[in-house]
Amino acid sequence: MTTSISPTKAGLPPAPPVKAARRGFTEILAPYAYITPFFVLFAVFGLIPLLFTFYVALFDWNPIGEHVFIGLDNFGRLLGDVRFWNAARNTVSIWLLSTVPQLLIALVLAHMLNHVRLRLAVFFRMTMLVPYITSVAATAIVFAQMFDRDYGLLNWLLSLVGIEHIDFVQSVTGSHVLIAVMVTWRWFGYTTLLYLASLQAVPRAIYEAAAVDGAGGVRQFLHISLPALRPVIVFTIVTSTIGGLQIFTEPLLINRGAANTCGPIRQCQTLTLFLFEQGFTQFKFGYAAAIGVALFVMVVALAGLNYFLSTRIRPVKG
Repeated sequence: MTTSISPTKAGLPPAPPVKAARRGFTEILAPYAYITPFFVLFAVFGLIPLLFTFYVALFDWNPIGEHVFIGLDNFGRLLGDVRFWNAARNTVSIWLLSTVPQLLIALVLAHMLNHVRLRLAVFFRMTMLVPYITSVAATAIVFAQMFDRDYGLLNWLLSLVGIEHIDFVQSVTGSHVLIAVMVTWRWFGYTTLLYLASLQAVPRAIYEAAAVDGAGGVRQFLHISLPALRPVIVFTIVTSTIGGLQIFTEPLLINRGAANTCGPIRQCQTLTLFLFEQGFTQFKFGYAAAIGVALFVMVVALAGLNYFLSTRIRPVKG
């Protein structure tokens, strides 16, 4: 008769159960399964269209006709096109005029709301989201009326102090200021709430200890609030750069008589408007794709530069 000896009695470790091995394998795969939908959607709606844009930029692409390979000719034409450089200058100008004031206003408001005790504080904080949820078309109509040359509220106020009416829509600087004010008004509340949420995570005892040591509001802001906000500031700078360089709706709506060019002298035509004009008005899809590639490179470069600079800013000492 043969006697079977168990692994435990023989001094060998017991074999791992099959269920435990399967559970361990499932736990390894589970995180990848959770993030897979994002990467699938990103590939379908982000990566593949981006790569296809690079591909189309190499052709003289007729949407209903032939596709003639021309290599880098579209990019060479782009570099010599004064309309492209005008659109690039307009884009950078509007981005700077809208992003810098927006972030500064949000910083100051968040610091004030974090310290000032208000009745119905939650109500006042939530009202800051009203511009964000307001239709862009409605915003454009209201601000176009406010900045109107003949009947606008702003020009009426300027006339009270002896300043002649300014045609904001038809001038380069005026149209940039108008669009920048619209963008700032729409986004400053959202940015303020981001900063405020980060500030409220800072223990109140730190501010009280700083006040006992004689630190005023400015020093508390520089040495406590700013270091606490640093990661969120970096995030908002990068996202504001990406959104500001891709601005499209506001300049499209303020000059309805020449929407694609934003005026007779292209005074506020951005790169996205120029792309739209070439692709969907002139049907030069290859050239429009080259503009899209140039815009992509610009956004990545400026966003990366902003991230590099903002992550190396240290809190003020003293």
